[in-house]
Amino acid sequence: MIKKLLLLALTLTLMTSCVSKKIFTDLETKYGNLKKENRELTDEVETLSKDKTKLSNDLDQLQSAYETAVAERDKLQSDYAAAKSNLEILKASYKALEENSSASIAANSKKNRELLAQLEAKEQALAAENERLNTLKKELEKGSKRVAELENVIATKDANMRALKDAISKALTNFEGKGLTVEQRDGKVYISMENKLLFQSGSWSVGSEGKKAVQQLGNVLADNPDIAVLIEGHTDNDPYKGNAQLSGNWDLSAKRATAIVNILRENKTIDPKNLTAAGRGEFAPIASNDTNTGKAKNRRIEVILTPKLDEISKLLKDI
Repeated sequence: MIKKLLLLALTLTLMTSCVSKKIFTDLETKYGNLKKENRELTDEVETLSKDKTKLSNDLDQLQSAYETAVAERDKLQSDYAAAKSNLEILKASYKALEENSSASIAANSKKNRELLAQLEAKEQALAAENERLNTLKKELEKGSKRVAELENVIATKDANMRALKDAISKALTNFEGKGLTVEQRDGKVYISMENKLLFQSGSWSVGSEGKKAVQQLGNVLADNPDIAVLIEGHTDNDPYKGNAQLSGNWDLSAKRATAIVNILRENKTIDPKNLTAAGRGEFAPIASNDTNTGKAKNRRIEVILTPKLDEISKLLKDI
């Protein structure tokens, strides 16, 4: 009997080896594209964070320049007041000396003209400084407004993601303690479902209980069309020994991720463009594969929900 089984397995392997290699190559290419897209999204988020930091630094520089301009204006006003006081004194002296000598009058007149020229120059400098100060103030107000808008958009997206997490937790409350967790970190929502809730060992067919959980998740996603949904399949590091049509754990994880996508697509309200399936194989464990408990945690589907950043990108371009 064993010999017959071995012969049958060998025959199936020979019949399907070419097909499996092609599938593996296609999936590997798709995975590379998804990995690149994930890196680009991560780089975009990092760039947005750097832009926000740069904008805040520019705002601080404008604030510093504004304060310096105010100090310079106050000094000019003080100099102007002192010069005006000296002028009044000279006028009084001029009046007192008018009766003495024409030479003294001429000397005082010259000083008076010099002081008037200095006073006019300081008035012009003060006017120019006030104009520069008004320009800096407008730039400061504009920058502050853009920063406030950007912070408001980011805060709104964070609040929306918290509300989405709460909605998903509420929708999946019946599956708590059955290998399902929901958490929010880094501005994203992560739903992790262990394979014991979804699949039989070596299979990518979703069981009835798991399908119900995915459908309830889909009901929440249907109400959030501005969310990108990445479904990742993960396995432990045990070599795959199941269906000969599969090339290994990576192939199995990709098929399981695709199975979840297909269930979500049954909900016609969900835009398929928001869905992405990826197989990660055993290469992204969350626990040690040295124990059965750790392996069970690593055999999972992760659904990663990410807000779209179009609005933030537009604000940054307008700044």
